[in-house]
Amino acid sequence: MLNLLRRSANSLGPVRCFAATTALAVLVSGCQSMDTDVLASSAAPPEVSGPAAGAIAGDMVSRLAEQIGQGKATVVLKQDGSPFGQALEAALKGWGYAVVTDQKTDGDAATVPLAYVIVTYEGQVLARLSTSNIELGRAYTVTTSGATPTSALSLMRRG
Repeated sequence: MLNLLRRSANSLGPVRCFAATTALAVLVSGCQSMDTDVLASSAAPPEVSGPAAGAIAGDMVSRLAEQIGQGKATVVLKQDGSPFGQALEAALKGWGYAVVTDQKTDGDAATVPLAYVIVTYEGQVLARLSTSNIELGRAYTVTTSGATPTSALSLMRRG
């Protein structure tokens, strides 16, 4: 009976056991990722407008067409009403895509949900297009006459 009450040299105390369990839980929870089936909401600042919005949208749509095929699907665009969103819609139509923004589509039609995010950072504009399978990203320098890419294209495939 005395052996049950006596602590052995290599057993962990209750505080140490709790700390070890908590540390393990924190490490394992860091392996979880965000739900990839849901696209982010589209957002673009109003400062990116006119020729810059058109140049960025045109470049990003051409890169998107390389990945999903030109004009092969109906694009369901989650738009925020910004000048970039309008330029993106025009660029998609220019590349032969059918674009719907707020309507329902046929269940038979192949659709590609598309969202975008434009962020200004240290004098550059970071652009990202997201579908359920692909994310494209690139940095641009904006001028009064348009925008020029300042980074290589970043491509991430899911699934």
